[in-house]
Amino acid sequence: MDLKSGKTALLVMDMQQSIVARYAMDEERWLPFQTAVRAAREHGVQVIYIRLAFREGYPEVHPGNKMFAGIAQYGGATVADAGTQILDEVRPEPGEPVVTKIRVSAFAGSGLDVLLRARGIDSLVLCGVSTSGVVLSTLREAADRDFTLTVLSDACLDADPEVHRVLTEKVFPRQAEVLTVGEWASRLL
Repeated sequence: MDLKSGKTALLVMDMQQSIVARYAMDEERWLPFQTAVRAAREHGVQVIYIRLAFREGYPEVHPGNKMFAGIAQYGGATVADAGTQILDEVRPEPGEPVVTKIRVSAFAGSGLDVLLRARGIDSLVLCGVSTSGVVLSTLREAADRDFTLTVLSDACLDADPEVHRVLTEKVFPRQAEVLTVGEWASRLL
């Protein structure tokens, strides 16, 4: 992977108030995410934020969608809601795109592919919440779109530590290089 070419992007996925609130988070849990963002910025790797949000009235949500129908019924998760905003701990800087998706994968209904292709990006580094949600779905779709992939294992969280372990140790390595943030950052030097 040519990390210096400007063809790599770090995707910081679902690091938004409403999703992260489901996890008991302390300052130490943020460190890998913050380190990854800082390393990307310092070495000219494009940082792109991905969030889940819907338009008012939820026109994108099908009533049969098991994951999202409840949101449409009870409210929240609209583009303007505080819960869909990126956490202050990894806040985007000016010029760093925030892409809004409407399903689990970062590509689903978001225009992410157009953004990546317009910038000549062909390698993605993935981090986010959750390992079995956005990271898994995005990895599979990105692999099918022929992106070169890296997953930052310690900058992914899942409600089930065993699921996280199986994905990062057994499933993801079939389609991506799996590194810690420290390993990845050292390769940028």
